Amino acid sequence: MPEDRDAQILALFEAGSPRGLARAITRAESGHGAELVRALYARSGKALTIGLTGPPGVGKSTLASALVKIARASGKTVGVISVDPSSPFSHGAILGDRIRLNEHFTDPDVFIRSMASRGHLGGLAGATGDAATFMDAFGKDVILIETVGVGQSEIEIAELADTTLVALQPGSGDSVQLLKAGILEVADIFVVNKADHPMALQLRREIRGMMEMLDFSGWVPELVATQAREGIGVDELWTAILKHDAYLRQSGDLETRRRTAFAHRVRALVTGEMERRIEPRLLASLSADGGGASDPYSAAERLLAPLDGALPALHGGPATRALPIRASVKGL
Repeated sequence: MPEDRDAQILALFEAGSPRGLARAITRAESGHGAELVRALYARSGKALTIGLTGPPGVGKSTLASALVKIARASGKTVGVISVDPSSPFSHGAILGDRIRLNEHFTDPDVFIRSMASRGHLGGLAGATGDAATFMDAFGKDVILIETVGVGQSEIEIAELADTTLVALQPGSGDSVQLLKAGILEVADIFVVNKADHPMALQLRREIRGMMEMLDFSGWVPELVATQAREGIGVDELWTAILKHDAYLRQSGDLETRRRTAFAHRVRALVTGEMERRIEPRLLASLSADGGGASDPYSAAERLLAPLDGALPALHGGPATRALPIRASVKGL
C-alpha cells in the first residue's frame, strides 16, 4: 500500500537514515511524493539553497565539487542535486555529474542525488523542488542544485534557489548567452571559470559592460574568476555566496524570494494537473470536430468553459505577473 510505503520512509527519515531521504526523492520522481511533502514541508526553509547553471563544458560539476569541499571545511552538511540531460527514448541519464563528485561519496554529511531532466524545461528535473524540500527537512545546511545548462528556457533555477550562480567560460562564445532574455537578470553571481584562459579578461569586461545595460536596484551581481580544477578563486566565490545570503536576510528579500518560489511550485503543480485532466477531453473534442476543425482559441475556450465562475475567462481579468522569487506559505 502507498500509505505503508510512505510511513516506512518517514520512519527512516525520523531515524536520520540517508535511505529515508533517498527513498523520499525516488517517490517524488515517480510522481508519488505529495504525501511526503505534506508531512515534511513545515521542517524546510532553513537551508541555504544555491543554484548553479551554465553551458555544457563550463566546469559546473568541478565547481560544485569545489564548493562542497569548502562548505564541508566550514562544518556545513551538504545536499547536492545534479540534473543530467536524459535520453528522449529511455528517459535515462548518463549521470556524469555523479562521477565528478565521487570524492565526496564517502562523506556521511554529503548526500548526492543525480536526477534525469526527462525533457523538463527550465534545466531542472520535474521533482527537483521536492528533492530540495526533502534535503532541507532532513537537516542539510547547504543544498547545491546543478542544472542541465543555460539558455532562454533554462532559467527556472532562479525560481528555486536563494542564490543563483551563472558560470561562463572564456573563448566559447558564452558572452552571447548573456544577451538572451533573462540570463543577466538570473545571476546573483557570475563565475568566469577556467580563468587562466587568454580570453578570460575579455569575458569579464563583456560581463561588466552588459551589466551596465541594466538598472539594478538592491543587489548588484558579483563577478568572480575561478579555476575550479585547481581550487583557485573558490574561496572568493564562497565568500560572495555568503555575502549574498547575508544581503537577502538583512534586506528581507529572502522571504520574498521564497514566497515566489512557493508560488512557482504551486503554479507548476496546477498547470501539470490541468494538462493531465484536460488531455482526454482534448482528444475527444478533436475527434468530435473531425480532427480539429475549430480554431485553436475556440477549442481552448470550450475546454476551459467548466472553469468559468471559478477562474477568469481566457482573456478576461488582469494579466498575472510572476512574483519576484521563493519560502514560507505566509502571505499567499
